[in-house]
Amino acid sequence: MPTAGPVGIRAVVFDFYGTLARMVEPLPPDHRPIFDRRGLSAQGARWGDQWTVGPAEGEEHADHSVSELDYHRWELGRLRRRARDCGVPDGELEGLVEEIDRAMKAVRLELFEDTLPVLGELRARGLLLGICSNWFWNLEDCLREVGLDGSVDVVVGSARAGARKPHPLIYRTLLERCRLPPEQVLFVGDMWAPDVLGPLTAGMRSVHLSRPDPAVLGSEPPLVDGAARIRGLGELLTLVASGAAAGPADCG
Repeated sequence: MPTAGPVGIRAVVFDFYGTLARMVEPLPPDHRPIFDRRGLSAQGARWGDQWTVGPAEGEEHADHSVSELDYHRWELGRLRRRARDCGVPDGELEGLVEEIDRAMKAVRLELFEDTLPVLGELRARGLLLGICSNWFWNLEDCLREVGLDGSVDVVVGSARAGARKPHPLIYRTLLERCRLPPEQVLFVGDMWAPDVLGPLTAGMRSVHLSRPDPAVLGSEPPLVDGAARIRGLGELLTLVASGAAAGPADCG
């Protein structure tokens, strides 16, 4: 069991993408050329933003998260329904959705420069470390690829947990894995609802990371009780040491 930190904090849990890691080139291919190569340009124009085809924030999908195979079938089924709604002929559906699925997951990531030093310092202070992310089934593989394997104690991804932040199920899963009461867990992330409001509702404290160079553009609402805001992970060390995470604070 980790030793108690200031103001009772025993664990610090991080969002993954946008908080610890960002996307770098080559970026995942756009969906339009995939449609164009198949003579489906009109259908591709109806498809819309390639990043809006996955589960929505807060969506529960526990029935589809019982295994990797079941989850992947569900992913393909979502793409298939959307493609059909866009007018893709049945004969083109399977090849198209499988290629789109691969393209969406062809993500190259790298850690922010402050990630490893901050994780190392927090571990040296005896805190339990975790990652809780809305991500594909392969979250653990991605952590290994960027060099985070062994750097955290608990990993909870939405695909396996059965729900996406800010659904309560994913936070319950996280707290069960941490084996700590929520008031002893500090959640750090860059997105307001999934990483600040959701954890607060689950009883945790939260820190909103608002980087000057965000990986994802997000809102910066006024802080609420139980939350703080930082501009880089390095500021988290001072925040945790001082106990400022117990109430509204802006370290920027």
